Amino acid sequence: MIDPTDPRSPSRQIADDLRKEIRDGVLAPGARLPSERELVERYGTSPQTARQAVSHLKGEGLVVGMPGRGVFVRERPPVLRVGSDRYARWRRVQGKAPLQAEVEELGLKWRQEVLELAEVPSPDWVASWYEVEPDTPLFVRRRRFWIDGNPSQLADSYYLLDLVKGTRITEENTGPGGGYRVLEELGYPLTRVREEVAIRMPTPDEVRALRLEPGTPVAELHRVSFSGDKPIEVLQGILAGDRYVFCYDMPVND
Repeated sequence: MIDPTDPRSPSRQIADDLRKEIRDGVLAPGARLPSERELVERYGTSPQTARQAVSHLKGEGLVVGMPGRGVFVRERPPVLRVGSDRYARWRRVQGKAPLQAEVEELGLKWRQEVLELAEVPSPDWVASWYEVEPDTPLFVRRRRFWIDGNPSQLADSYYLLDLVKGTRITEENTGPGGGYRVLEELGYPLTRVREEVAIRMPTPDEVRALRLEPGTPVAELHRVSFSGDKPIEVLQGILAGDRYVFCYDMPVND
């Protein structure tokens, strides 16, 4: 029942109660929430208050409504672990790109959808890494990655034109081992990777492209790949925030 002495609004009290049941596993992923009528009877409240409580949970991405069926606890898609080991050279020797190896180790299916292969003006932050003027023409590979049927990541890789022109990087299929394998064959083996990750709410285009539920954030990844001191790829990735765990094993210096 609703506690009239509680400073929280009635809808917040109901939402907090249901959220606890979800967190504790009482309402498991895929379980149907009590109907509006059941919530009214359970908490002694109005239909409007019950609807507001469910709206709070929808806004947090905890539940999804299915027309004609009800409201259900959201089922979490497979979680991927993105760690430094994904860049190990032995993976490329096996003919596998980082994401491919990672996904297959988890027993999941994946595919890459190439959205664009083109020469484009360099964004300012990319230009700064390549030490060129903003809007300098670069080659970009724009892709969307699907994991077990779910769009999970958008990735834009930027390259210097004189480095990749005429190579498989400018083609839809880069071949076994991905772009890093091509760059190594050109004499630029991967030696270091720098990553920055920022968590934010998605743009409307990102919501559509990744089919995100309301309230789901994204991780914006900026990755710079080096061969020695030379940047050989600069990437912007947009990752669905509910589908990834970032796990890094890092040595500790003296």
